Formats: sequence, structure tokens, C-alpha cells
Amino acid sequence: MTHPDSSDRVSSAAPRSGAASLPPGLVLYQLAVGHYLSRALALAVELEIADRIGDSPRSVEYLAAETGTHAGALARVLRLLTSAGVLVEDPATTFGLTATGALLRADAPGSMKDAMAVFAGTSIQDSWRELEYCVRTGEPAFKRENPDGDAFDALRADPVVEARFDRAMAAFTRQTAAAVVSVYDFGAFERVVDVGGGNGAMLIGILSAFPNLRGTVFDQAAVAERARHEAQAAGLSDRLDAIGGDFFGEIPKGADAYLIKHVIHDWNDADAARILKRCREAMGDSAKLLIVEGIYPERIDSSLEARGATANDVNMLVCTGGRQRSEAEFRELLAKASFRLERIVPTLARVSVIEAAPC
Repeated sequence: MTHPDSSDRVSSAAPRSGAASLPPGLVLYQLAVGHYLSRALALAVELEIADRIGDSPRSVEYLAAETGTHAGALARVLRLLTSAGVLVEDPATTFGLTATGALLRADAPGSMKDAMAVFAGTSIQDSWRELEYCVRTGEPAFKRENPDGDAFDALRADPVVEARFDRAMAAFTRQTAAAVVSVYDFGAFERVVDVGGGNGAMLIGILSAFPNLRGTVFDQAAVAERARHEAQAAGLSDRLDAIGGDFFGEIPKGADAYLIKHVIHDWNDADAARILKRCREAMGDSAKLLIVEGIYPERIDSSLEARGATANDVNMLVCTGGRQRSEAEFRELLAKASFRLERIVPTLARVSVIEAAPC
């Protein structure tokens, strides 16, 4: 599973306020039960609790009737989410949404509903059950049952799950796009190819900010079709097209910038180098390669940046076989594909634009 850099999201498993004053045993206990909240969150998304609450608080009896659940048991789960700041409860056992909980609504601007279904859902949780296998073998969890497969086989097998995953990635990508265009000038380019660009959320954000730019989303055929629909909905069909294909094969030629966001970290070094080599083959000598990903910190401490990077890195180990990479590791990987790293531009989204040029 591809995964955005999570360093800007506070883990519910570990207390942040006053954590240093807590007894060490309590700190460990809270770390151990972090999955309680993630499972409750996943269930709330599955039952569409936030959509059913909407703009007005609802009684637990109403929510239980709407979801076909036991009112007393449901109240207990909703109170757990209340303790985490997702819901609010009044004395009549009526539940409303906080600003955080409102993002679980499908119709909310910046909705995180699909993202929570993916990252708190059973697929990733089941993969993490195989953490010991991953540590002993260095292989992702899916290799245990499917040695010749890749991390995205399960997605491709179920169009509904694939579309949900695509929407989840787009939710993060819209935020990333806004952060990237605020610090990186695309005005020098005429055409950008977004390699593995999903439903086009990244390019839509970039093209909206740079009206003279044209773009191409390159992704699997079914995903590219969704990108065409999104481009049309955004009024960008005249400047944004989508091409179906495989980035281990031939990538569209002739652009002066090749963008690749949260793709390289999905793959081990050998496969990541193959993708970058395909980019190099498509590029002219004056084109730029722009990798948008988090940079693994030089020093790991107890900061949110370090927590996000290390959590994402182990998630890549478990789910895809990829990894987060440090600046030095990016330089080495780029050199294998005949690129040189020219600069790294940080963003407020805690990802960076890693700019490279052919060499």
C-alpha cells in the first residue's frame, strides 16, 4: 500500500500532552492499545456514523437503528471515539461531530473517509500481523502467500477496493499539491508527466496554479480513465490528458518535467531503479525529474517527524516491500538510474520535492 508521509498526523497510541510526566508503564500501555482506536475508527467509517450524524447530533438509538447494531454496544464504541476527540456526547447519549470527526463525512471538503477506511481497515492491519515474518525474511507480508505477486495485485482484483484506495490517495494528494505549488515554480515547464499519477489530483492542483502548463497522467489503464473524468470535472480537459500503461515499461516521451509522487517508496531499490531508468529513457537531456516524497531523517528521536517517517518506513516493509529513504540513499538510487540530485525543496506537507537532472 502506498502511504503518504504520516509525520503531520498525531498517533493516538502515544500521549503528546504531558507525556514526559506519565509513569513509563502507563506510556507503554497506551502504546500497546493504540489499535483499539484504529479499529473503532475503521468500524465508524464502515457504519458511516459521521454521514448519519451529519450536521445535527443524533441519539445512539437512532444510530443503532440506522446501522443495525446494539445500541448499548455502539454507545461504548462511540464513547471511545469521543475520548479521542472524534465525537462529542451530551448527557442524553446523543453524539455529534467534532471538526476532526466531520472529516469522516463523505461530503466534507477534504474528506478523509476513504483514507481512514484504507489505513485503519483490515487489509493493512492483517498485513501487520505478519510483522515477524517481514523482519525475519526482509519480505513484505503478501510474499508469504503470493511469492510471485506484487503489492497491488489485491487492489487490481477488486475494482471497488481499487477505486476507494484511489480516492484515499487523492485526499492526501490534494493537500500535497497545494504545499508543493507554494514552494516549487513549475512556470519554467511546458508539459509535465505525472508517472503513477493516480486519478490526477496532483496534476490538477499544479495545473490550476500554473495556467500555461500542460500535463499527462500516466498510470494503469483503469486509473487513467478515472483521471480523465477528474480532469473533465475540474475543467482541465484541454490541458490534462491521461495515458494508460506500465511504468516498468515505456513511459510517455517528450515532456520537460517528470513528476513521481509517493511511488518510489513503494518499491525496493532494484525495482525503484528500474522505474527511474524508464523515466530517464523518456527524458531529454534538459528535462527535470521531480520526486515528491518524505526524506528519512538523519537522526531518529521522539519528534512527530521521526514518528511519521519510521512508521511509514515499517509500513512499506510490511505492505509493499519498499522503504523511506534518506538524502544519501536518494542520491545513490538516482545515480544508478543516471541522474544527479540537484536540490531538495521542503514543503509544509512534510514531503520534499527532490529535483534531479540527467547525467
